[in-house]
This record gives sequence, structure tokens and C-alpha cells, in this order.
Amino acid sequence: MKHFLKVTDLTNDEINEVFKLAAQYKRERAATPKTLAGQSWGMLFYKNSTRTRVSFEVGLHELGAHPLILSASNTQISRGESVADTAKVLSRYLHGMVIRCYEHELLEQFAEHGTMPIINALSDYSHPCQILTDIFTAAEKYADGDNYLASVQGRKIAFLGDTNCNMANSWLLAGAHLGIDIALGGPQELAPGQAVIDDLASQGKPLTDQFTTDPLKAAKDADVVYTDVWVSMGAEEEKESRLKLLQPYQVNADVMAAAKPDALFMHCLPAHLGEEVSEDVYNSPASIVFDEAENRLHVQKAILTVLTA
Repeated sequence: MKHFLKVTDLTNDEINEVFKLAAQYKRERAATPKTLAGQSWGMLFYKNSTRTRVSFEVGLHELGAHPLILSASNTQISRGESVADTAKVLSRYLHGMVIRCYEHELLEQFAEHGTMPIINALSDYSHPCQILTDIFTAAEKYADGDNYLASVQGRKIAFLGDTNCNMANSWLLAGAHLGIDIALGGPQELAPGQAVIDDLASQGKPLTDQFTTDPLKAAKDADVVYTDVWVSMGAEEEKESRLKLLQPYQVNADVMAAAKPDALFMHCLPAHLGEEVSEDVYNSPASIVFDEAENRLHVQKAILTVLTA
């Protein structure tokens, strides 16, 4: 049994297989094999969701599984049942679970006490389904044939904004794991956290990123410029101070001009135009944000297939 709690949980060969399957599922969506036929999967949400919920629910259906939507408030978790007991009970009914939560430790507890695959659909530490989708989406633009992973290895990804968030962590993990150059541009107050540095060290992976407080230096000669929302769910009370702190790191025409002439703009959505990205960049030909959104469906179906093979 295998879990997918962070991008390093899959080997490079498994990730390349995910990409090949995602491309196949995208080309031949109506012919998706029912690799999860007869199975029931739980989807437990502690946070609201649009792309994650819909893409996983549709994906599980297309793979032949029955998805059950759960929340902390409509289960006994809200009345104090432990995560360990919940994981043990649900493992008697379900074939796997997709969980979107705050604390990453909750996912680890489900994985430890349950007897079914657990997929991280976002935690405060990591967003592995999104990062694999992002890498696949960029690879679609570069790949010649079906060697998707090789087409992005050695390329430079510039991440601007809060470089101590789950998406920045995910890029750091992916960069070290897959051989992608990562440049982080953000305020010193939001520099990469020690947890992700320790995580990479514990796996024997070198920290290969470059952090700078200069957004143009981070974006210089980048193949992809990436940003994320500045005020995440649960951090609304910090909105005013975060907008002021992060304003110099908006992805705008000046930032894109520092990147390669054919650089792509990416964002995991939802976007706040005029904050982390200017409207002209968001709506430019360089922007592939809706390709990313669509590919959540195809990549997650491929993850489910590889994880349960």
C-alpha cells in the first residue's frame, strides 16, 4: 500500500508514468479504463474547494469508483472522535481517501492508522497533486514525444510571493526530487521555512533552490514564472499586512520581461488580479492557468491509477 502525501513519495519513474497516463487520459477521456471499478473512495474536506473537489469527484467516477463526500462537521470527528479511530473505521468501508486539510500531521495520522491509500489534496505543508499537475502542464509545452519529465528537468521555475507556503514547499521538494531549478523571490520575513529544509535533508536530497528578496533577480531567464494567492484560507486576519509586504512581488510585465522571451505564466488559482498578478499578465498568451486547472482532472486520475496498481 502506498500513500501520496508529498511529491517525493513517488519515484521519478512513477511520476513519468503518471504523466504518460495523464496525457493518455486527456487524449482519450471517453475511453478511460475503469481501474477503480467496484471501489468506494472517501473525500474528506476541512477546507472549501472548487478545483480539487470537482476534479477528484469526476475523476473517481470516470475511473469507475464511487466517491463519498465527507467533512469534519458531518462526521464524528467534529464530536471528538480521534483521527486514529476514524482512520481505522473508515478503512473497513473504503478503498482509499482523498483529504484536504490544514495540519499535515493529520494526513500522516490517517496514513499511520488506516489500511488504505491516503492522498494529500492540500495541507498547510504541501500540495503534491497541484505540483505534479503544474509540472505536467509545463511539460506539455516542451515535451517531444512522451518523455515529459525529461522535458522540464534543468529548466528554471521562478516562484514569487510567499515563499514559505505550501506551494513554495512543493516546488522546493519537486525541484530537489526531479532536477528542476527553482528560484524563489519573496520578502525575508517569508523566506523558506526550516521544515522543508529539514525534510529534504532527511531524505538525503540537496537543497537546490535559490532564494532572493529581489523579484527581478528571481525571474531572470526563467522558463516559468509562478505565483500563488497571497492571503490563504485561514489567514484572512493578516490580509492588510500581507498585501503590503508582498506588493513588490506582484508578477507583472516588468517581471515577465526579466524571464525568457517565451516564458510561461502559471498560477494554481483562485487568482486575485491586481494583487499577486497583474491583469495584463494573467490574460496574456503566456498564461496557461486554465490548462493547469483542466489538467488537475487528468493528472489526479493518473495518480489514482499508479497508486493503486
